[in-house]
Amino acid sequence: MAEPGQPAADDRADHDELRRLRAEVRELRVRSRAHVLIAEAQGLLRERYKLSDADSAFTLMRKASQRYNVKMRSLAEILLSAPRPDAPDELWFPGRARSAEPALSFPAARGVGPGNRGGVLKAVLSQTLAVVGADMGNVQLVDRVRGGLRIEAHTGHSEHFIDFFGHVGEEGTSCAKAARDVAQVTVRDVESDPVFTESARETILAEGSRACHSVPLTTSSGLCVGMVSAHVDHTLTGLTDTQLKVLEVVGNQTGRWLAWHERTIVLDALEYLHALGAGRSRP
Repeated sequence: MAEPGQPAADDRADHDELRRLRAEVRELRVRSRAHVLIAEAQGLLRERYKLSDADSAFTLMRKASQRYNVKMRSLAEILLSAPRPDAPDELWFPGRARSAEPALSFPAARGVGPGNRGGVLKAVLSQTLAVVGADMGNVQLVDRVRGGLRIEAHTGHSEHFIDFFGHVGEEGTSCAKAARDVAQVTVRDVESDPVFTESARETILAEGSRACHSVPLTTSSGLCVGMVSAHVDHTLTGLTDTQLKVLEVVGNQTGRWLAWHERTIVLDALEYLHALGAGRSRP
């Protein structure tokens, strides 16, 4: 018999099973979205390089992904959005300018290896949480195919939160507003701020977040390529000018690094894939 005030064993088992099922559903959704993108990219490659089957196209993508440490989803996304090469025997991006990897001067980025995209995303999240004084937050990147923002890194969030905010559109959240305005946004009180849809507000409050702050990740030309957001369990009176300035620098440096990674590492991966495909397609 369960102790007073303690959940019965059956209730705990049901709760654990429900969590497991929710996690499984979330993982299936993520895989399904990625699978659709990869399948579309495979079809494009089969047509472009006259490949015999989808497996051959997948092999090209996998080799480029592994050689340059670029996620398959990211590779598929840019494959579907980049202009096709002019001819099978030429470079995909002839004459493109190359530049050195941008420096990241904020403390959390120390020790991140060269070209390590995952390490950079974790570093910008860690630095933002430290500046705001938060324990939970996430990094989103612009979704090239669907538009809006999708979560790429996170800490302290529940599975339900990640499922709900895995992809957000252009309205109904503070991060969407920050991306649209290309400006930092502080939500001092989630419960009363009109920026949220009711379902988004309920999900954030259920997470234990009472306030949040979002910082755009911007390129040198001012283009927003992503967002980092911190959530706190109390209302905010606002951030200081010093905090805002530090976060602006972090957002600018990270955005420029991400732009460099895409136009250098990711394009290197595409040109490698193109060389493999062109070689296979020759008689």
